[in-house]
Amino acid sequence: MPRRILVVDDNQINLKLASELLEAEGYTVDRALDAEEAIRAIESSTPDLILMDVALPGMDGLTLTRRLKAEPVTRDICIVALTAFAMKGDEQKAQEAGCDGYIAKPIDTRKLRSQVAEYLRVGARTRPW
Repeated sequence: MPRRILVVDDNQINLKLASELLEAEGYTVDRALDAEEAIRAIESSTPDLILMDVALPGMDGLTLTRRLKAEPVTRDICIVALTAFAMKGDEQKAQEAGCDGYIAKPIDTRKLRSQVAEYLRVGARTRPW
């Protein structure tokens, strides 16, 4: 059974790029443009990994991450911050919110596959920062 990945990004181009790269690798990919869509997707089918944009309209990605990590049913989902906010301290903010990893945008299409495979292999809360 293919691993399921939820890509959450309000930028349609980024959402499409990440999704298509992962689908080409054989993953089942769900897409969400905002936190509300992400919550519905998770309720419908629990993903093995979430690539979470930090800057979402409405509820931002770090707030959603905190919410998911606070719930017993979703706390073990591996969540990786996917963000263009690659400033000093942003990785620490993602970690403090409960993210299990951090990938800066723009997405490096040559690295994304191996990064995702590593996060899926290691899983939530076992990856050192």
